[in-house]
Amino acid sequence: MSQRVAILISGGGSNMVRLLEDMAQPGHAAHPVLVLANDPDAGGLAKAAAQGVATKVIDHRDFKGDRAGFEAAIDKELRDSDVDIVCLAGFMRILGAEFVKGWDGRMLNIHPSLLPKYKGLNTHQRALDAGDTEHGCSVHLVTPELDDGPILGQAKVAIKQGDTAQDLAARVLKQEHQLYPKVLREFAASLKAE
Repeated sequence: MSQRVAILISGGGSNMVRLLEDMAQPGHAAHPVLVLANDPDAGGLAKAAAQGVATKVIDHRDFKGDRAGFEAAIDKELRDSDVDIVCLAGFMRILGAEFVKGWDGRMLNIHPSLLPKYKGLNTHQRALDAGDTEHGCSVHLVTPELDDGPILGQAKVAIKQGDTAQDLAARVLKQEHQLYPKVLREFAASLKAE
C-alpha cells in the first residue's frame, strides 16, 4: 500500500515540485494527496494543482493569536485526507509541540544547514560569518524542538572564496532538490516495509 503524503508550503514550492515529480515515478512507495499552504498567495498552490494534486489553504492570519486553532485546522485537514507522511517544504510557521507529537515519526523537514549547525533562519549568512568551509542541507524528522529531530540525510556544498549568502543559497537549493526526494523515497519505503 502506497504511503499518502501531504506537503506543507508557504511560498513558491520548489522543493514541493521536486517531491511531486519524484513521487510520480513508477515504483515509488508514496503518492501525494494534499498540498496545504498557510498563505493563499503561495505560488506552489498553482504548481500542485497543475500536477493534479488537491490543494488547501489554511491562512494563519485568520487565527491571529490562536496557534492551537490554526494547528487544529491543519491537523483536521491532514486526518480527513488520511495522510501517512507530512513533508514540510518551506513551511514558514513554527508548529507547536502538541501538533508535532501527533505526527511523531511521520513528519519530515528540509533545513538549509548541516544540522545541528545553524538552526532557525539566515543559515547561509551565519555559515559565511563563521568562516565555514562547507555548508549544505539536512532532512530530519520533526520534533517539538526547532530543527532538532533525527537526521535522515544531508548534502554538502563547498563554500567558495567570495561567496555571498545568495550564492550559497542557490547552490544549497540545488542540493535540497536532490536530497529531499531521495530521503522521502527511502523513508516511505521503510514505512511500507513495517
